[in-house]
Amino acid sequence: MKSSDAGGISEADLDALERDHPEGFSTQQVVELFAARGERLSEATFRKYVQLGLLPRSVRVGRKGKHQGSQGLYPATVVRQLDRIRRLMGEGLTIGEIRKDYLFLGDIDGAARQLSQLLTNIDEVIGSRAETEGVDEVASRALGEARELTEQLIAKLRAIEQRLAMRARMARAAV
Repeated sequence: MKSSDAGGISEADLDALERDHPEGFSTQQVVELFAARGERLSEATFRKYVQLGLLPRSVRVGRKGKHQGSQGLYPATVVRQLDRIRRLMGEGLTIGEIRKDYLFLGDIDGAARQLSQLLTNIDEVIGSRAETEGVDEVASRALGEARELTEQLIAKLRAIEQRLAMRARMARAAV
């Protein structure tokens, strides 16, 4: 992983991590990712961020094999969120300020994941029914429109979030 000029992980590397790990990451994997970059991140700090609501909670996923139990996996976007938190702290923000001004940090990513999963589920239903009932052009077209609207909605929410973040930065700089 490369660092970007502004510190942190480059956008291309974040995109690649999310694409290459759709199942998500364990706490240990996240800690190891940052350690590989020479950045300290303890499991305790990671868990603290989760408890404070700065990062999403894990989802329990069963391990393959008999009596292997389960493990908590965090969405792949957790690395992006952690990187952002670390950048904000590097800019002098406290955890309290981040919680106050950036509480929705993971909410947009979570909404994007949920909407994506919903659209995928609908697509699978349309596909399975196409095999027995024929292709439903109206439903397929409507699903395509819903995907476009979802992308527009998420982009708008991210733009609002960026604007609010900029305003919070400007307000702190004026003090």
